[in-house]
Amino acid sequence: MLEKTQIEYEKAVLIGLVTRQQDEDKAKEYLDELEFLAYTAGAEVLKRFTQKMDMPNPKTFIGSGKMEDVRIYVEEHEVGTAIFDDELSPAQQRNIEKILRCKVVDRTYLILDIFAQRAKTSYARTQVELAQYEYLLPRLAGLWTHLERQRGGIGMRGPGETEIETDRRIVRDRISLLKKKLANIDKQMAVQRGNRGSLVRVALVGYTNVGKSTLMNVISKSDVFAENKLFATLDTTVRKVVIGNLPFLLSDTVGFIRKLPTQLVESFKSTLDEVREADLLLHVVDISHSSFEDHIASVNSILDEIDGVDKPTLMVFNKIDAYQPEVIEEDDLVSVKTKAHYTLEDWKRTWMNRENGDAIFISALNKENLEEFRKVVYQKVREIHVTRFPYNNFLYPEYIQE
Repeated sequence: MLEKTQIEYEKAVLIGLVTRQQDEDKAKEYLDELEFLAYTAGAEVLKRFTQKMDMPNPKTFIGSGKMEDVRIYVEEHEVGTAIFDDELSPAQQRNIEKILRCKVVDRTYLILDIFAQRAKTSYARTQVELAQYEYLLPRLAGLWTHLERQRGGIGMRGPGETEIETDRRIVRDRISLLKKKLANIDKQMAVQRGNRGSLVRVALVGYTNVGKSTLMNVISKSDVFAENKLFATLDTTVRKVVIGNLPFLLSDTVGFIRKLPTQLVESFKSTLDEVREADLLLHVVDISHSSFEDHIASVNSILDEIDGVDKPTLMVFNKIDAYQPEVIEEDDLVSVKTKAHYTLEDWKRTWMNRENGDAIFISALNKENLEEFRKVVYQKVREIHVTRFPYNNFLYPEYIQE
């Protein structure tokens, strides 16, 4: 009888800062997200460490006293990985590794590692590899563990320096090769997009883990991989969808996240051509998440970077089945109603509809309110199609329920 294989998770600790720009609530929220990232990458978080500082310590990110607390805990519990919530400089990473004597990973490299796990196609793997090399290039000196430490003295002047320079040259050559490879694939994909004809293009965008792939599966009747982990979808998927009698192309794109590594934004700009060339964006939001408004702002910021923020956009608030407003006790006269106490009806009366006009509230998982969603998408796509092909107007009447 075959034994069930159990996943072995690495033991990890998280380290974050409370600063003027990032209060305790925000720091906790970022560490919650970091823990989800760590879990997605295959780590079990044993403890979190936070420290109040005006700005990160330029040598060790956190202060010496807090670093000693982390070192003692890492040693006592045989922790293999320390994960920092912000990107570390090469010098900080080397200094921390000397003190903790364990693997030191920052938020950027953790996301890169998850992307490396999730990349399935040659195109996605090439993009991730390029981002990893660009991240590692300035950190190569710390990787030469077989040379002990990079220090001066007899016997340490020539060979070590030469070997690191040789490796830097190899990495630079590899980066150049990967960029050429991506450029060639981009040309091929541009031809593919050009061959799709004149169908209206719709792209799903949104924060990671908001349910884009689940929605894609429901409305296109396809089987795109969907999972309750961050960055479950990495490769862009395009499907032909028909609502009523109106066909259009729907693409599911990679999810966004706060503090997204610049290397990834650069590497994946070509993948996000699906967003740039879309006629309509469906901005999917997890309304059950307490910080969904911050998520919207993060997505809009990245859309701005790739010149996609001004496109026609339909806001789709997903996971209404999981939304739970906080309840104010009737005898609690001190409490003031805040956004945490809003019901779905309250949200519908807020800026969402005033600013976005046709915001839709659905549950893709439980298929709630999907008929209304189809109706609005049909009208939006029809408007674009009729503008492009006025003589086709009679072919697509007002929406008829399927």
